[in-house]
Amino acid sequence: MLSDTRVRTAKRADRPIKLSDSGGLHLLIQRNGSKLWRLAYRFGGKQKTLAIGVYPTVTLKHAREKRDEAKRLLADNIDPSTQRRLEKLTAASGNTFRAVAEEVLKKLEREGRADLTLVKKRWLLDFAYPVIGERPIAEITALELLAVLRKIESRGRYETARRLRSTCGMVFRYAIATGRADPQLIWTERTRLGRQLSDSDHLRISASRTPFEP
Repeated sequence: MLSDTRVRTAKRADRPIKLSDSGGLHLLIQRNGSKLWRLAYRFGGKQKTLAIGVYPTVTLKHAREKRDEAKRLLADNIDPSTQRRLEKLTAASGNTFRAVAEEVLKKLEREGRADLTLVKKRWLLDFAYPVIGERPIAEITALELLAVLRKIESRGRYETARRLRSTCGMVFRYAIATGRADPQLIWTERTRLGRQLSDSDHLRISASRTPFEP
């Protein structure tokens, strides 16, 4: 594994040098002396590389944190490179699930909702953010949200899953009201999710009320 001293004192050579850390993270030293953090990983049976950042702007500690974030995405079967491109495309538009949800929270605050209510809503949304937070809200399918709920229920937290479903439904309805989601698409996903729930014996959410509903 690398150390701060090793990274700081590493010198360039007449060819690129790769200094390995752990978990696929490595420092690539270019011939011009620039030091670039890279993460080697496999996805879909293919070897890929993710650019982490430039040293010293991105420190060894920060690079490891970014590596761990990428590993968490891989654990959820999400390609970190694809996720990054998606985030860049949607960040400026404010149409991600996270952006819309934050608008909803601000709206509730302006309406005078109790601080405890807002804290609970944010706590619930934190379960969804790692999986669908940076996804364009108009593209999120019912099955994606179902996966979030099932993960919570697998821990025996059925009431938390029920409340998260209700909160996410509020976010989707707000997205429709503000023209950032197609109500026809939402209806299609509700129908699809209803069929999925009907086939599930272990999920304790009524098939008549989907995550898109209160």
